Amino acid sequence: MKRVGCWVAAVFGVLLLCGCATLLGGKNRAIATIAPTQGNQAKGTVWFEQRGARVMVMVDLHGLPPDGEHGLHVHELGDCSLPDASSAGSHFNPDDQTHGHYSVSLRHAGDLPNLKADSRGIAKVSFEVDGISVRPGSRSIIGRAIVVHSGADDYRLQPADNSGSRIGCGVIGLQ
Repeated sequence: MKRVGCWVAAVFGVLLLCGCATLLGGKNRAIATIAPTQGNQAKGTVWFEQRGARVMVMVDLHGLPPDGEHGLHVHELGDCSLPDASSAGSHFNPDDQTHGHYSVSLRHAGDLPNLKADSRGIAKVSFEVDGISVRPGSRSIIGRAIVVHSGADDYRLQPADNSGSRIGCGVIGLQ
């Protein structure tokens, strides 16, 4: 009887530790399902994986305007409810920086590389960025929106960009 009690206590302890690791930010992957905004066809999936201080972003989208570049940004609000996704707010910008190229440190945290759609309107790409996190904290993207735009981000125009209308939007959640 004592052996069964010890075994149950050991299993309970392991489960408790696993649960605490999850609550303390043990998750390192997130996902967003992109749905088209009104009158558009952009849809697909964007995955995020924490890799140290950087985040690997993996994009699989279709229904994009073919043979074009499309801005991709994390936006401050996790709300894609309005037909044009304006409910997602502005770019995620926890440090109150100016808009800029994703490779420089002084930029919106939500500034990401442009996507290049092929002749069928498909964009499959992966890249690593810094400035965002899938773990808890001021740079967390969990509960925020990822938005796909009709045109390319010029990385210069202030306060945000010149990448056109929002053609797809999804809320980022833990995977």
